[in-house]
Amino acid sequence: MICSFGPVRYDFSSRTYIMGIVNVTPDSFSDGGRWSDPESAVRHGLRLAEEGADILDIGGESSRPGAEPVGADEELRRVLPVIRELARRCPIPISIDTTKAAVADAALGAGAVIVNDISALRGDPLMAPTAARHGAAVVLMHMKGTPRTMQEAPVYGDLIGELCFFFEEAIASAQRAGLERLILDPGLGFGKTAEHNFEILRSLGRFRRFGFPLLVGPSRKSFLGSVLGTGPEDRMEGTAAAVAAAVMNGAQIVRVHDVRAMKRVVQVADAIARPALQAAGSGT
Repeated sequence: MICSFGPVRYDFSSRTYIMGIVNVTPDSFSDGGRWSDPESAVRHGLRLAEEGADILDIGGESSRPGAEPVGADEELRRVLPVIRELARRCPIPISIDTTKAAVADAALGAGAVIVNDISALRGDPLMAPTAARHGAAVVLMHMKGTPRTMQEAPVYGDLIGELCFFFEEAIASAQRAGLERLILDPGLGFGKTAEHNFEILRSLGRFRRFGFPLLVGPSRKSFLGSVLGTGPEDRMEGTAAAVAAAVMNGAQIVRVHDVRAMKRVVQVADAIARPALQAAGSGT
């Protein structure tokens, strides 16, 4: 499974790739405000690349539970200087984390090559044609509700079945718009209880049938805190366990804050899981 992101080609059958998080926001759940000015955000992105990130995901609007929306102009003010500079100085692909077509359009013009859309192209009717016009890869993420409402007692009759149905529809819609380079994200923490998130991690193999790379983002999330009893800043070991489980069960990309540590987790998990996953995929 080979995918091109601009001039970079990644073979997702060979290893698990790392997406490093660069939040250019004052209010993200874990690191809000730490990289909110462009200079510090660029330094942070370059550091993550040095630590082993394969993709940098730049976001200018928090999607934590209860987050208030941000206007496109403010989002662009936050992310564009960072994307321009990182695209100039960093050889790895840049992803823009946004639900707004206007932000994606400007970010792709500034050097991003991936759109990470937590609404799976549903939040803005212009997003799909905008991404298609730029030839961008797109992350389709499942979310029940919106960031403001998603954690208000989410209920599923058949969690994995409902996610599979969602992906079938999202993929078909994206392909009708001319998008073929797709990445699927089951949306840990986005309209799911702690047990829902653990069930998704156990069941990732069910999503392999779609034939697209699978991205999983457990980093520092509250479902880990439900087990550990710790805040976001003290969930490193829990994140490591969830990342290892994701790799063992078939994730091709993990989205994380702590790149250096999670890179090592992934290397060991890959050494254990990859031969078995490749055999399963070949039917042997």
